Amino acid sequence: MNDEQRQEIIRRLQQGEEISPEWARILFPPEKREYELVYHGKEREEDIIANTLAVPLQKVRTFGKNDDSWHNMLIFGDNLQVMKSLLKMKEQGELVNADGTHGVRLVYIDPPFATKQEFRGSQDQKAYQDKIAGARFVEFIRRRLVMLKKLMSVNGNLVVHLDPRKMHYIKVICDEIFGEENFVNEVIWHKGREGGSSRSHALGSAMPTEYQNMIIYAKKRPERFWKPILGPYKLSTVKGVERDSRGWYYTRGRMGRQPAQWEIDAGEGKKTYVSNNPNEAKDEVLRRITSPDAEYVSRGDVWNSDIITQTKLTEYPTEKPEDLLDLVIGAGTGPGDLVLDAFAGSGTTCTVAEKLNRRWIGIDCGKLAIYTIQKRLLNLRSEVGNKGKPLNPKPFVLYNAGLYDFSKLKELSWDAWRFFALQLFQCRDETHKIGGIQLDGHLKGASVLVFNHQKQPGVRIDGETVQSMHEALGSKVGSRMFIIAPALVFDFQQDYLTLDGVRYYALRIPYSIIHELHQREFAALKQPVDEMAVNDTVDAVGFDFIRSPELDYVATANKRKDEKLSEGMIHIKTFKSEAVVRDSTKKANRETLSMVMLDYDFDTESDVFDLDAVFYAEAIQKIDWEVRFPLEPIGKQLMAVFVDIYGNEAREVIPASKFGLGSTKAAAKPAQKARKKAKK
Repeated sequence: MNDEQRQEIIRRLQQGEEISPEWARILFPPEKREYELVYHGKEREEDIIANTLAVPLQKVRTFGKNDDSWHNMLIFGDNLQVMKSLLKMKEQGELVNADGTHGVRLVYIDPPFATKQEFRGSQDQKAYQDKIAGARFVEFIRRRLVMLKKLMSVNGNLVVHLDPRKMHYIKVICDEIFGEENFVNEVIWHKGREGGSSRSHALGSAMPTEYQNMIIYAKKRPERFWKPILGPYKLSTVKGVERDSRGWYYTRGRMGRQPAQWEIDAGEGKKTYVSNNPNEAKDEVLRRITSPDAEYVSRGDVWNSDIITQTKLTEYPTEKPEDLLDLVIGAGTGPGDLVLDAFAGSGTTCTVAEKLNRRWIGIDCGKLAIYTIQKRLLNLRSEVGNKGKPLNPKPFVLYNAGLYDFSKLKELSWDAWRFFALQLFQCRDETHKIGGIQLDGHLKGASVLVFNHQKQPGVRIDGETVQSMHEALGSKVGSRMFIIAPALVFDFQQDYLTLDGVRYYALRIPYSIIHELHQREFAALKQPVDEMAVNDTVDAVGFDFIRSPELDYVATANKRKDEKLSEGMIHIKTFKSEAVVRDSTKKANRETLSMVMLDYDFDTESDVFDLDAVFYAEAIQKIDWEVRFPLEPIGKQLMAVFVDIYGNEAREVIPASKFGLGSTKAAAKPAQKARKKAKK
């Protein structure tokens, strides 16, 4: 800090002015490095950890049951806030790998690429429109990388999947966070040209993009867990194999190096044996060692399309192939180890981890992603590429983080409620007594009381209650104290009451949050309104409570334009929703609609929504707020999930008769019915 800056700080303090966040790096300079990427809005790593709001995880539903304490985790919420909560689980010894190390063994993330790519045509499924670019995008990723490093086990690995346009920035950021000495390698996934009508493949495009990148970092490189990724020999290397009494070999110079593990040393080290059976035919040797499934030599850092297929198993816009994740997870983990994907998307990481007998955690802030993953996990097959026999997944739990169902919270035990309340307002769990009153924790240095409304049902907190507490606590409690309770328990409307200079704050669940207690305003976990926005980066802080939108609709069947066949139609007459905590602005009718998802053959008995189709608000609006779909796949009933931009849902089960379908049509297909019953 120079003299001018020092004097400016003194002046601001003397005049009672606010110290803006930009002064943080001057007042508390980070550790000096040989070089670093500097940009506006860059936070210190310590501040990222300290300022991130950890949100409690609310269990929504458990799929399957077992006696094991661990269930795989699918979490709807902002990944930064969720990772802060997972960090507490790590500290409490709840995230443990097969070898006993604490933390996540492998992190794979495929974040939005932060570059708008324009696609045309219905066949193009890879549709990004990433609106956070430049420094904001880099800091968005950096904050998550800081948290991911904390979550990793001491022998863990990180794999970041990006395209060439932002990889160079993220590489520098990773060098800062993990240390350049812990950089392992960069893998080039050469996909080849995918076709379609993307501008990058147009005749005027000077250099079409045909690859994506993955950079790999270790938490501590000397201790990292990583198994060689083996593959076949190249035919060009071994086509000249020769035979002697020991078997088949090819000859090459080693330039003084030691033989690799797969090589048989011979004399001067010029012979590399590929078969120890001299009676094997040459054609058979070559076929065996160059087969795509062969595992003889370490694969290099360029993975071509002959290794990775392009088969898509879902309609999710940014799905990655299972073959790709099979290589990464197989190398970076062993059975029973923990795999984390903080941008879970279509769920490829979770499904491949399941097939490889790994434990997994998937996080995403999009309802479409969560339902896509849920459907995929409940329709697994045993082999990569979704081939082989049906595979029942190990039990997993769907959680909400940052968006809660208050009706379920009221059913919690007192200990669980107390923990949730303290977590919700970021209080430290520190029981203590003042004036004979048992208090529960601290918030910003002040004492916190979680009111036990279960022990005292019907009791209200009014001015007299606070006065009685004040008489016992007095000045010993300090200048302020916080009382957490359900909103309806409080019998006064003010945010706080002041007695003898002591402020008693009311922290109401769920309706009121005292914004002056937080460093930044709460922001919504916005859901996309069109396919191009599916992978917009979302950087939410705070939390909210589920409020089912107001919905009115008409379901019927109409003749398709210029066709004899009919189609199903849901006309949305009214759709209104709000997020009181996050967004106080009033929205017009249907303005908050994000998407409508359909399960054409909903099974009431299993009560599992099995996503079949998604319709975005932008497209629905263009056809007079109608959702149109074929009648052929509809079973006895259809479930429609109307999602608002805040992640709230309105669910409707619509009988097939509403679409003019009789009992014959309404009978669900036996195989389909059996599959849905199995999910239960």
